[in-house]
Parts: sequence; C-alpha cells; structure tokens
Amino acid sequence: MQHPTTRREFLASSAAAAALPLTRHVAPVLPRAPLKILILGGTGYLGPETVEVALAHKHEVTLFNRGRTNPQLFPDVEKLHGDRDPKKGDGLKALEGTRKWDVVIDNSGYVPRIVGASAELLKERAQHYVFVSTCSVYEDVPGKVLDESAKLMTAPDPTTEEVRRHYGALKALCEAAAEKAFPGRTSNVRPGLIVGPGDPTDRYTYWPVRVARGGEVLCPGKAEAKVQFVDVRDLAEFLVRVIEERVYGVFNAVSDPSFATFGKVVESCKRASGSDATFTWVDEAWLLEKKVRPWSELPLWIPGKDACWFSPAAAVAKGLRFRGLEDTAKATLAWFEKARKDKPMTAPLAAAKEKELLAAWHERAKATPATGEKKG
Repeated sequence: MQHPTTRREFLASSAAAAALPLTRHVAPVLPRAPLKILILGGTGYLGPETVEVALAHKHEVTLFNRGRTNPQLFPDVEKLHGDRDPKKGDGLKALEGTRKWDVVIDNSGYVPRIVGASAELLKERAQHYVFVSTCSVYEDVPGKVLDESAKLMTAPDPTTEEVRRHYGALKALCEAAAEKAFPGRTSNVRPGLIVGPGDPTDRYTYWPVRVARGGEVLCPGKAEAKVQFVDVRDLAEFLVRVIEERVYGVFNAVSDPSFATFGKVVESCKRASGSDATFTWVDEAWLLEKKVRPWSELPLWIPGKDACWFSPAAAVAKGLRFRGLEDTAKATLAWFEKARKDKPMTAPLAAAKEKELLAAWHERAKATPATGEKKG
C-alpha cells in the first residue's frame, strides 16, 4: 500500500463520518494475568514494538497477516495467515471458528469495509478492540490545539477506498466500523507522526541521519517552532497499557505541543551523534518560493500559517508517556546504522539540493543584510 507523502495527507487528509461518542471509562484495574492478544498485522513498524512489549509483559500473542513482511520475526509466536480483505485469497478464513481472544489490536486497517469485516467476525470472540487510527481524521484548524471532540474530515463518497487521497477520512470511517461491532468496547488510538527505530518513512529519520553527517544543516523556519510526534516505543507501551487496564474511548497519542521545538529536535540529534553540525535557519517563505516541499522534502516542517496541533491530555491521563528527544535520536541512529545505512532515503532533501539552497540563501543575505539569517 502506498502511504501518504505530504503532511496534509498524513496528518489531516480529507473526509470522515460523524464523530464517535467521547464518553470514556476505565474498568477496574484487573490483576495483570496474561491476556490472549490477537494482532492484525504485527510485523511492520509499530507491530513488532507492540509484540515486544506484550511478550515482555507475559501475554500470549497471535499474529494474523499475509506472512510477507518480515516473516522471520517472532519464530515462537503463533502466526495465522490470510488477507485482511475478505475478497482476496483465503481472506479471513484463518480467523473463523469459535476460538476466543481477550483483545484484538488492529494496526493495519485503512479501509472501513475491511476493518468492519474483521471486527464483525470477532465481535463475539473478543472483549476489546483496539484500533490504531491517526490524527489525520481531524479537519485542520490552523493555530488551534485540537482535542478528541474536534470536527472530523468528511469524504464526498463514503464508499471510496482511495487510501492515498482520503487517508484521514477512511481512518475515521474505520473507527466507526470498529465501534459499531464493539460498542463501548473499542479504543480508537490516534497517533500523530510515529518516529524512532524501524521507521520506514524517513519523516523523522532524516534529521538524526543528516545531523550526524555534520557540517552546515539547512533548517526551515524558526528554531522555536513547535513539532509533534510520538516515539514508536512509547506508543507500543501505551497500547499494551490500554489493553491491560481495559481503557476504552478515543485518544490522541502524540506529544504535547509544548514538548518539543524544531531547535530542540536538531540539538538532540547533535548530542546523540556527537557531530560538528551547525544549523542555519532559513525563512519559510523563501523556501516555499524555491519549491521546497514542507513535510515530505524537509520532514517535520509545517509552515506556520498551516500549523495546527493536537492535545494528548486524555491519553496522558491514561498513562501515555514520552521518552527524551535524545533517546529517540540515539535509537534511530543505531537502527539506521544497522539496517538502513546502505539504502538511500526515499523522500527528504537531497544533499546536493541542500547545498545549493544554502549557497543561494547566503548570497541573498549578502545582498539584503536585514534578512535575519542566523546560525546555531
């Protein structure tokens, strides 16, 4: 599946259905006896981290997927093979029958028809359905901090299955499909950008890898600009906490807007790598004039006029925690050196283009000294 490449596609695409009920309740905390967990997916990016946390907590895990992505992972974990789409191959046949699980974690659902099929099949054989959604379900309201009551995106055609075009819309409809099958027993967890070791998108990885290379680094806008994301390990730990404590409801799973600035992010990358990097902060309007693409070509960058934020207060109240920025940078670098060093990045700013842009920015500064150019 081709994933969104722009910030708007990834964090707030078009479309969605009516807002889900926001009533939240937490069942009495149960003794942490081992749970039987069915994960739909489990071998991509968030999945393996979730499996690791669940196994560390002594839970029993079953994976259902096609067996194509990282099939070598977790040789001692039970694996059922099939396709999420009941129209393809054997579909959900491996999940049919009378077998029961305590909880289903769905981190591979993008199309409501497909999520609905899984949820309907399992609604009498599991107590709890956890759907990993996205903050993309919200309509953008620049300058605002959105909580779970904010308006969701709506699609012109609710039957569409064009994930790239209607990513946020379809995720919202997936939430509704899960809630319909598991009324009052659903947790819809809405991450923002997921970062850290194993990230296949380069949407954060660019920064620790680029800063580790050293030299002058082009940074967009201002150092004090806010950024939001969640370390994949923190998200996995929150998902396991949600199932252990039977936390139901809707939750934004992303760092607080006050947690990190762009400057703090790149400085944490410098400390993590020990490089000699220096940072040149370049005017946003000038970068846009030069056709530099926010979010995809310069990851994390959202021009100020377009920025909106998401409140994680509800998730934090239920146990979501955030590790330090340097921890995320170090772990990402270690993973990249081991697994990605020989594979070029797919989206972010090319080194040659960065060099050209920096040269042009400095020439501009010579011609107009009042640009406010500064290094750090």
